[in-house]
Amino acid sequence: MSGETSLNLFQQQEANRRRTALLVIGFVVFFAWLGFGGDYIYHLYTLAEPPAAYHHTFPWFGIALSLVAALMAWYAYATGPEKVLWSTGAREVVDATDPKERQLVNVVEEMAIAAGVPRPRIWIVDDPDPNAFATGTEPLHAHIAVTQGLLDLCTRDELQAVIGHELGHVKNLDVRLMTTLAALVGAVALMHDIAQLLALGVSRKREYLADAMSAQFTRNPLALASALQKIESADAPTTHIKRGAAHLCIADPLGRRLTAHEGLFADALATHPPMAKRITILRGMGYAQLKKEGGTVA
Repeated sequence: MSGETSLNLFQQQEANRRRTALLVIGFVVFFAWLGFGGDYIYHLYTLAEPPAAYHHTFPWFGIALSLVAALMAWYAYATGPEKVLWSTGAREVVDATDPKERQLVNVVEEMAIAAGVPRPRIWIVDDPDPNAFATGTEPLHAHIAVTQGLLDLCTRDELQAVIGHELGHVKNLDVRLMTTLAALVGAVALMHDIAQLLALGVSRKREYLADAMSAQFTRNPLALASALQKIESADAPTTHIKRGAAHLCIADPLGRRLTAHEGLFADALATHPPMAKRITILRGMGYAQLKKEGGTVA
């Protein structure tokens, strides 16, 4: 890994730690604002009451809502990965007997070594649509999940490239930020729409970096480009993965209509950057690599 890439990785890790902390603080502050605002309104309402009547002077609502929000944030952070995996119906690969599952385990082990992170726990989502995601709080407690459709569709090189992408999210601590965000989104329906828009914006910017890290780990950007092309060509949505966890996936599990376009509307609502743009960038990296090595471009 070059010095510039290492610096960028450390900057991303630190930025993600900071954003996770700010996300939790903002979550608690929002509920504190609701609670203390309610206290103030109730105080004004009871201010003109007779002396013997109840006067709201102690901020019970604010304290109670702040404590509830802090407990919810802690619970979301502590149990977020398990909740995400549970919501998709994923099953853990413990003793791989199927050839495709054994290949998946081997690929994850290889890519974990290449990425310099501990081997994450491996899960399979029994869904025919090709997709993958990573979750966890840190590299020591990370999970990689792929759909059965991805295993059926991709070659070994393509699968390796997809796993490299997901381990990029693990290594730069995207999983901590995104999993905490997914858990908070799922925990509070009131904040769903606001947090979802935040999740979309955060997710899109990180897909390009994880693509580049996959190319670095595998030294084969064309394999990821090929895998993304196959994933993009699949029409069916990944029905086992719900909206709250959509931004964790390598491709939008809810359908590709928005991520197939660029522009203000797509940027505001799509969970991922345009797939065509990601593929073009990866192919450009692959062609540049082949040219540098003196190879031929197919």
